[in-house]
Amino acid sequence: MKKGITVSHRPQWKTHIGFLLAAIGSAIGLGNIWRFPYLCYKNGGGAFLIPYFLALVVVGIPFMIIEIGLGHKMRGSAPASYARVSTRWEWLGWWQVIFVMFGIQLYYTVVIAWCFYYFLLSFGLSWGADPNNFFFNDFLMISKAPFELGNIRSPILISLAIVWFLNWLIVFRGVEKGLERANKIFMPLLFLLILVLVGWSISLPGSSEGIGVYLKPDFEKLKDIRVWIDAVSQIFFTLSIAFGILITYASYLPKKSQIVKDSVTISVANCSFSLIAGLGVFSVLGYMAHKLSLPIDKVVSKSIGLAFVVFPKAIGMLPAFSQLFGVLFFSCLVIAGLSSSVSILEAFTSSIIDKFHYSRKTVVSVLAVAGFFGSTIFTTQGGLFWLDIVDHFLTQYGLVLGGILECILIGWIYKAYVLREHINSVCQLRLLSWWDYAVKVVIPVTLAVVLVNGFVKEITTPYEGYPWLALILIGRDWVIFTLFFAIIVAARPWKEYQ
Repeated sequence: MKKGITVSHRPQWKTHIGFLLAAIGSAIGLGNIWRFPYLCYKNGGGAFLIPYFLALVVVGIPFMIIEIGLGHKMRGSAPASYARVSTRWEWLGWWQVIFVMFGIQLYYTVVIAWCFYYFLLSFGLSWGADPNNFFFNDFLMISKAPFELGNIRSPILISLAIVWFLNWLIVFRGVEKGLERANKIFMPLLFLLILVLVGWSISLPGSSEGIGVYLKPDFEKLKDIRVWIDAVSQIFFTLSIAFGILITYASYLPKKSQIVKDSVTISVANCSFSLIAGLGVFSVLGYMAHKLSLPIDKVVSKSIGLAFVVFPKAIGMLPAFSQLFGVLFFSCLVIAGLSSSVSILEAFTSSIIDKFHYSRKTVVSVLAVAGFFGSTIFTTQGGLFWLDIVDHFLTQYGLVLGGILECILIGWIYKAYVLREHINSVCQLRLLSWWDYAVKVVIPVTLAVVLVNGFVKEITTPYEGYPWLALILIGRDWVIFTLFFAIIVAARPWKEYQ
């Protein structure tokens, strides 16, 4: 342990299942329900599962072992853990938690707010007969360009306040009474709701055609390198690795822990949820295509359009209990979103407490208020443009680069075998030396391919056709500013206990 780096007494999970549910909750988010099914459909259906699960084994699980093992050994948040490895690398921990908290969390809570508002609309199917017009023109009142912010949309702002209040309430109450208790409710309820939805969906006319399109293997797609890159990217993003969350959660584990087994359990549970959710999504799309006598590629949509346009349209077409189906669907989205957002808030809260020893209640309250006001830019009429650009740059560049640097730190500077020996000393399922090679070479090289590919595409074709000025001032500079503030915070001395 490095001299001068002292953290507060670590709280602990009351039960092992509490940790597992919280970690699974941090991984399962909105993207599991709307992004994975679309990616699977676009990239060869059942054939996509080959690179997807290969990426899970080669990148996802080994990386999760890094984070859970490091947090368990160092007994601290991401900045504290990295600082104990090397004080020169503390900035990396701060960069990860800062761009996640003051980047991803700010717009992610707004998307949860959309879901919450649509949950309320579901009781009367109040999006009407044209959900596309309602979402973009009536609800978002979207402007014409990123720099035309327009007015703040009050329905979104009010929903956002509720979302931030729930985040504050859960994290304010601490690890045992807040995070653990909330996830013991959230996760079983989420799995129950998704199973009900899938069971209901596959009974609809045309559902089998939808599932067939979703999982029909097109092995020709596997010749396209972009399919493999999509698989790695999805695994990396969906497991919440390089967020600083799992390091923090693992620091609350007891000394004897099943790090390897838990890493496999969390990863497989997350990916299984995505696969099951996809069955429900494409069953509904199959039903919609059946009712409209259209091919399914005419009704399928990517991410936001799927959740807020296609699904509301499909819900309105259901023969019975359409309101109940809408309530269940948007309940799933809200719960999945909240389980992830509270983990982001906890990761940053733990980092601040570790370094400056402020009280949890003060830190969480200040962060919740600051986060709410920071999120308001995404509630404006131009907010969707900002959300899209910031999300692209933070996930495509910030997270991936942070993951590469984390592998370099643990694999080459700290030495992977040192962490492996610690992991093997506390759990029954032992890691073999292949893991060292994965950490030092396989994972960083794979992520580097994703990073370079994304950058080349950016140079040749600006993301989504946005003006270069918008991409630079909104996306690139957001990444740079968070790095700048991370270096400043890392330069501050660690407060000593008296």
